[in-house]
Amino acid sequence: MNARLLEAAAPVAEEWPEPQPLIACEGPEPYPLEALPDGLHHAVVEVQSFTKAPVALVAGSALAALSVGAQHLADVQRARGLSSPAGLFLLTVAESGERKTTCDGYFLDPIRAWEVTQKQKAEPGMHDYRGRLAAWEATHEGLKNCIRRSAGKKESAQESADALAEHEGRKPQQPRVPRLVRVDETPEALAYGLAHEWPAAGLISSEAGLVLGSHGMGRDSIMRNLGLLNQLWDGKPLPISRRTSASFTVRGARLTVALQIQEPTLRAFFEGSGGLARGTGFLSRFLVAWPDSTQGRRPFTEAGEFPCLVAYQARLRGLLDTAPPIAADGALSPPLLGLSPDAHDLWRGFHDDVERELRPAGELAEVRDVAAKAADNVARMACLFHVLEHGPEGAIAAANIKRAGRLVAWYLTEARRFYSALGLPVEIANAVKLDGWLIQRCREAGTDMVSTRDAQREGPNAVRKPGRLDEALAVLADVGRIRETKDARRRQIRLNPRLLAP
Repeated sequence: MNARLLEAAAPVAEEWPEPQPLIACEGPEPYPLEALPDGLHHAVVEVQSFTKAPVALVAGSALAALSVGAQHLADVQRARGLSSPAGLFLLTVAESGERKTTCDGYFLDPIRAWEVTQKQKAEPGMHDYRGRLAAWEATHEGLKNCIRRSAGKKESAQESADALAEHEGRKPQQPRVPRLVRVDETPEALAYGLAHEWPAAGLISSEAGLVLGSHGMGRDSIMRNLGLLNQLWDGKPLPISRRTSASFTVRGARLTVALQIQEPTLRAFFEGSGGLARGTGFLSRFLVAWPDSTQGRRPFTEAGEFPCLVAYQARLRGLLDTAPPIAADGALSPPLLGLSPDAHDLWRGFHDDVERELRPAGELAEVRDVAAKAADNVARMACLFHVLEHGPEGAIAAANIKRAGRLVAWYLTEARRFYSALGLPVEIANAVKLDGWLIQRCREAGTDMVSTRDAQREGPNAVRKPGRLDEALAVLADVGRIRETKDARRRQIRLNPRLLAP
């Protein structure tokens, strides 16, 4: 605040009450960028410096790409009898326009380019398959017609039936062509693709409402589909029963999920699920980030060179070119990477530290479901870091457990902050957002007043709907944080000067 404003505010401050704190008004802690492996760290810095997107959002895009590019190469054994896939589930809660699609593009482009190359290489095999399938289908139809004619004449069709049964076993199998990046697919379509096309994928969406709000998440099917995604996270066999087409089983599949969703959409998903979103353990598997918006603070920057990003993209391509361990039935069977003795000691310490905080008075008591998966996520992330640096062999070092532990601890803090706010009534949650925006706006402009018109047009999206701004202002006024003034021309929001004091 400038000197002129401080002088003007000083006498007025005495007329104001002490502002009462708002519930869940703390902001996010800085993202621990330095905990990322060096190559990944520097690539994230380059992309963030250009896009000006929230750091946690950019880092989430980078981690998602790493998970998609490496999850099929190794599983992780965190302790005797405890192993899991290495794929991550990531959820970023952010407004539309935060540039997630742009950030995803920087990190996923090499994966998409690799997919195109693989499709081109597979094209001769696909031509051969289509020809053999057409011949098989013609013979199949001919045998069925023989059986129909015999039935019509009341003759024995046993010979044709035997030939048909034998013919069924000779149906050509479609070549498996990698399709790793799947956008906005329903859980049912995703399961089919993993079983019949390629056994590893990343479900990536910058508008997760298309995924969580799909017909597959309707009241009649949400339990089944949340369970489906849970089992894919666990890497367990997944039988899919169908009424109108052939049933199948997903075996040895590996899945990454990286979603961005707006808070109102996530609230609606919570309400629509009737508590199943957390009750089934679905959202507890996610690493949640809820970064502050950077919109309005993103001056244009000319694109420069991205040497670290280019190096990271090249490393991803190298991982993708490593032949995946796929069995004859199409299931992945990745090698199991264990922890070095020092790494296991660190991992066990993280596990026990988290466990202590699950007690009723503990810091993580309100997010027990999320915290219970934290040690698992540490092992998964450390495995991905190891594969990035050394490939799918050797023991995971303590340094990577330490890195992953710092990052997962940050995500735990975010989950605790977010789920506390998610439990608030809408008008209180909106007041929290508006309060933060008003304080930042006034500090940047060197004033203690904002017009309601500006708040309606430029404030948080949550208060731009009719009636929402007035609800939030009433909450802030009740706790002594703002006052409304009116003149002949417009309504003004005056901030309690104590909120602007240095």
